[in-house]
Amino acid sequence: MRHPKSERKMEEVDTTRTTASGGILGMLRKGNNLQTAATLLVLLIMCALFAALSDRFLTISNFQNLMRNSASLIIAACGMTVIMIARGLDLSVGSVLAAASVLAAALASTGTPLSLAFGAALVFGAAVGLTNGLIIANLSVSPIIVTLGMLNIARGIAYLITPSAILVGLPPNWSDIGTSKLLGLPVPLLIALAVALAFQILTTHTAFGKRIYAIGGNEEAARLSGINVSRTLVVLYVVCGLTAALAGILLASRVGAGDPNVGVGFELQVIAAVIIGGTSLSGGEGRIAGTIMGALIITVLANGLNLAGVEPFWQWIAQGVVLIAAIIIDRQVQRGVTSVGR
Repeated sequence: MRHPKSERKMEEVDTTRTTASGGILGMLRKGNNLQTAATLLVLLIMCALFAALSDRFLTISNFQNLMRNSASLIIAACGMTVIMIARGLDLSVGSVLAAASVLAAALASTGTPLSLAFGAALVFGAAVGLTNGLIIANLSVSPIIVTLGMLNIARGIAYLITPSAILVGLPPNWSDIGTSKLLGLPVPLLIALAVALAFQILTTHTAFGKRIYAIGGNEEAARLSGINVSRTLVVLYVVCGLTAALAGILLASRVGAGDPNVGVGFELQVIAAVIIGGTSLSGGEGRIAGTIMGALIITVLANGLNLAGVEPFWQWIAQGVVLIAAIIIDRQVQRGVTSVGR
């Protein structure tokens, strides 16, 4: 028969061990702080490298060009981040970007007010996201299969809208959003920062954000705790469709045309930015701040290689290498967390 004091001591030891284990795991899971810092360090090293390779890199005009180029990627990557936190994926964002931008341009070329043209493009993106979400959540079909099929459908719609040529001759105010500045900063960048701030608040300061992380951590446990998993996933895919459409509008406004060929491979850039930023393919982890830096890394990589005179084909190879490296690092981190948990 055990003495009550010894039992209390054993309980205290067990509690201490549990607390310590939880603290270590908590630091690892929150270690996104460390990973975000590492991502920032990589970005700074890349900037220093390209500055050494080209004297045009650290110029005001190139900086503004970088900010404009990164805006669409940041916006689309924010939408992808919340989906991947919930252990989902959307491969259709590049095609949705193209179809939404072409739709807006086609409407604007017929005299439709820009507000209505842009609104129609956003509705289209939301409709595509809704379709993806309903099929994935309610029919339990793999998100890779569903969104891969939607990638082809949305790209086909883009070509159906303008089958023969790129849409040009748009209204004079078409390019206002994509090329204008406010307080000395490009408007697309300000819009991207506003979107990122909204997603930051959503993921860190709302009950809905907690549900996203819960679903990504353990979908069945989230369902048993009373979370409507299907409805949450549908909302996330709608949001991702909206951000892809908004990214398409800004891109089309910046280039001054509606091009059905735009956005080919864009989904890979978005996924790479999200993974580089620390969002796990296994779900349950991710930060918007990391995603922004991941998007900047992808943009700086393309911009720096352009200034260095590297051919576009090598740029594709470089982006592919970065994506694979990010996935390998993500897997190694997950294995490390799992081994510590055991």
